[in-house]
Formats: sequence, structure tokens, C-alpha cells
Amino acid sequence: MKSAALGLQHLLAMYAGAVLVPLIVGGALGLTSEQLTYLVAIDILLCGVATILQIVNTRFFGIGLPVVLGCTFTAVGPMIAIGGEYGISAIYGSILVSGLIVVLISGFFGSLVRFFPPVVTGSVVTIIGITLIPVAVNNMGGGQGASDFGSLTNIGLSFGTLLFIILVYKFATGFVKAISILLGLAAGTIAATLIGVVDFTAINEASYFHMVEPFYFGAPTFEWSAIITMTLVALVSLVESTGTYFALSDITGKKLSEKDLSKGYRAEGLAIILGGIFNSFPYTAFSQNVGLIQMSGVKSRKVILITGLMLIALGFLPKVAAATTIIPTAVLGGAMIAMFGMVISQGIKMLSKVITESQENSMIIACSVGIGLGVTVVPEIFAQLPGSLQILTSNGIVAGSVTAIVLNILFHMIPSKRKAKAAVPVQKSAAVNHSSI
Repeated sequence: MKSAALGLQHLLAMYAGAVLVPLIVGGALGLTSEQLTYLVAIDILLCGVATILQIVNTRFFGIGLPVVLGCTFTAVGPMIAIGGEYGISAIYGSILVSGLIVVLISGFFGSLVRFFPPVVTGSVVTIIGITLIPVAVNNMGGGQGASDFGSLTNIGLSFGTLLFIILVYKFATGFVKAISILLGLAAGTIAATLIGVVDFTAINEASYFHMVEPFYFGAPTFEWSAIITMTLVALVSLVESTGTYFALSDITGKKLSEKDLSKGYRAEGLAIILGGIFNSFPYTAFSQNVGLIQMSGVKSRKVILITGLMLIALGFLPKVAAATTIIPTAVLGGAMIAMFGMVISQGIKMLSKVITESQENSMIIACSVGIGLGVTVVPEIFAQLPGSLQILTSNGIVAGSVTAIVLNILFHMIPSKRKAKAAVPVQKSAAVNHSSI
């Protein structure tokens, strides 16, 4: 009974982060309530499957640590952009290929990490967070194109939700503080119900049980720019997961070998492939559950196994998934400001550890964030370039990421006569920071 209670606690800690991704992406792509219910349900189910893939410790996959996997917020902006340009089938084509790439490189990704020091990953995460804010603000108004966009009701609900989250975060402690977003969504929806703006049709129409269906949204299609985008997202997620692995390694006292890391990366790749097949999302290790493990002191994989099984069970219950789809857009927008703002703050936190190390790091951050945001705001800037080059320039996240990677190689990996000796310790100190991501 105690293990079940602890497992439920982990489920609640990650639930808001898990369901917000399908709600945001599905809403941006204009899915029907039935499609959105499926998207939420399959996402919850595959969060459980991905978690179990990771906590086991087989010969081929699984880090063997009490880690919870959920869909990565890093992928939200890119998926919305890909869906808007190429359609939903291209999202799942790119997820499938990126998962295969992760599986293929899992054995030697540890040696590729040097191309993704905190100055690169921090820049990418910051760019992604910044590009998501317009989505949140549009939702605060009721959703882009809504007939009541910017109404006092929508503004009141969105800012009321945000204020509630802030107050819980300020005055609550421990587990309650950890689920402040979830509580805010619940409070905002209750308030919206009281004033009569919540539509319960999706719950009434949803069945009590359903089976999962591969390629629910149709056969995947493959676009080079979409594949490159999702592969970059997957690589950044692997770097972030590496930090989570080492944090859990420290908490549990289990030393990680290169083989362990490879099996962890391989498990994430398999989870991403399943996301592509069953029309869900890319998955990554959730850091919020690491904090919960540290707070509770319970380090058992059995508890996380129970969490995974609970998630799988919920994924077969469409009415539970449908309950999350009735959250008003304005309420989601208020919560998204906090969630996406936290993505930006995480990027800034990563960058704060390296920006003072060298002027070169400052230049990498300045150019990559500037290019990434610039292309997002003015996407037609590179419209005259050849199609082969537009693969790297048509998306702000890709353009900013490529800029950060290239400049990091230029400043820190290509020897220079003037700073040949100085470049080595800078890069070493940057790499150490992975464990704190």
C-alpha cells in the first residue's frame, strides 16, 4: 500500500508536464476533441512504457535507475512548426527517424557529448523556451482566431490561473509545491465551470476503454528539415537526460559505466520510436521526479515500476484522458506562461554557469539566440536561399542550434595559436556541467 501511494505521488508530480504537451500541440494543430482525447491517452500510456523500458536493466537497454520518463517540452515548438508547415504525418515521420538515429548512436553518444556542452544546450533550450511564449500568450487570450479572443473572461481565467500557481509556489512546500501547475489547472477549470464556459461533451462522448492503434493519424511522411529538427531535439534531450542519470546515480549510490549510459540512451531511442509508431511524442527523463526522490528518500525502482504501470492503465481509459481536454484554452495559457517560462529559466540557468568563463561563450550565446529568435520572428529572411540550405534556415530552432554548434567548434574545438592552451580547460569545465543539467 505504501509503495502504491508513493507511486501515485510520482504520477501526480509528472502528470501536468505529461498531459500539457499533447494538449498544446493538439490544440495548435486544430485536432478534434476525439483526436485530442486519443493523443492524451496514448501519451500517458507511452510515458508508462518508456519509464519501464528505462528502469529495467537488460543486456541491451535500460539505465536501471528510478527514473520517470515523460514527453519533452523541448519538442513542443518544433512539433507545432513541423505540423503547421508539413502536416501531422511529418511530425511522426521525423520522430520515427530521430528515434532510430538515437538507437544507432547510443553506443558512442558519450563521445559526441563534447559537441553539446552547456553553452550549446543552454542556448538551444533558451531559444525553444522563447519561441514558445507566443503560443502561451495566444492561448491566454482564448486561442488564435477565437471569436472571443482577448475577452475579459479569458484574460481573467488566464491570469487567475497564473496567480494561483504563483501563490501555491510561494506558500506551499514539498510535494504540494511540486504539483503547483497541476493544482493551477484544476483550480482554473473549476472557476471556468462555475461561470459556465466549460464544455463536458468530450467526457460524455469518450468511451470507458479503448485499444491503442498504430499510425492513428495516418502513415508517416518524411521531410529533411523536420527530421533534422527532431534529431537535434532528441540529442539535446539526451544531454539533459545524462544530467538526470548522474543526479540519480549520486542519490542512489550506483556508479554509472559507459555501457550503462549507452543502454539508457538506447531505451530513450526505443521510447521515441514507439512515440512515432503510436503517434505520441519524444521522451526524456523528467527532472521533477528526481527532486521527489530526494525529498522522500525512497530510491526503490519498485515504486517507479508502479508509477509506470499506473500510467499504462490510465492510457487505456479515454474518459480520464478526456477530462484533461475540457481545460479551457485560457486556463492552459496561464499555466503555459509558467511552464514555458521555466524552460527559459532552465536555459538561462545552464548558461549562467558558462557565460562568465570566456568572451567566446558570450558570443556563442548572443549569435545563436539572436539567429534563432530572428528566424522565428521573420521566417521569410532566407526564402531566397536554395532548398538544400533552407533545411537549416527555415526553422528558428534549427538555425539557432546549428549556429551554437558551429560556433562552439570554431571557438573551443579548433586549436588557435593565440589560445591553444586556454581553449582546453574552458571546454573541460563546460563538459563537467552536464551532470547538473
